[in-house]
Amino acid sequence: MELFEKLYDEHEKVKVRFIGFTTEHTRYDFGIVYTNMFFGKPLVVCMQTGRSTLLDPKDIEDTDHLQTLFRIPEQQQAADLAEFFKTALPEIPFVTQYDYD
Repeated sequence: MELFEKLYDEHEKVKVRFIGFTTEHTRYDFGIVYTNMFFGKPLVVCMQTGRSTLLDPKDIEDTDHLQTLFRIPEQQQAADLAEFFKTALPEIPFVTQYDYD
């Protein structure tokens, strides 16, 4: 009897962007993996903490959410990070990924 049932096993060549920057109060280091998986949402990895999430432009509008995800102490720092992500994350057209019959 198999212990695991494989749900997916995809191979894909992806674009990865590594970027470090500073704001007035904070330094950030991120890896952004641009993929066709996960409805096209990029995988964003904080290189300092290892915390990661899938983000799209709608997600970054919620600075409270960003503050929680990346454990950012100040609301202004989350707002600064949202401004960065607005330029770094692509607009994502809605595409059906799963076919329910």
